[in-house]
Amino acid sequence: MVTAVQIRLKDAGATRELGRVLGRLLGPGDVVILTGELGAGKTTLAQGLAQGLGVSGTVTSPTFTLIQEHQGRLPFYHIDVYRLEDPEAALELGLEEYFYGQGVTLVEWGERLEELLPPEYLEVCLEYDATAGRRATLTARGQHYARILEELKQIAGPGA
Repeated sequence: MVTAVQIRLKDAGATRELGRVLGRLLGPGDVVILTGELGAGKTTLAQGLAQGLGVSGTVTSPTFTLIQEHQGRLPFYHIDVYRLEDPEAALELGLEEYFYGQGVTLVEWGERLEELLPPEYLEVCLEYDATAGRRATLTARGQHYARILEELKQIAGPGA
């Protein structure tokens, strides 16, 4: 079973398309953690994921609001914890409750909540290298997400 997939992303459109495909594969209660430097494409991937979930309207980074809720074929909870000082602040806000709901939860800068994360989730690390370009490394944390990566690999083809 595939537990990690690496995909080269030629531009923002490819990043958005990866998100769109993921959005189609995700189901109720799924959690996606996005990691990567500022400008790596986390919000772009989130926009594509929202499209894959059938969300209409504009999806922007919730950096200042912490969370944005959108409705598509499933609820989409887009969380950005960049401004949170520590995981205790997330606990006080009740953010961990989203991890166990019936929607799809995506957390930008999710590595900052490591001790609050559910036992299983999908981690997407976005990287940019001046010579190699953009790359997404998707890591399944649990069998459910390994199955999702298997499906993604079939859709994406041999390059994934």
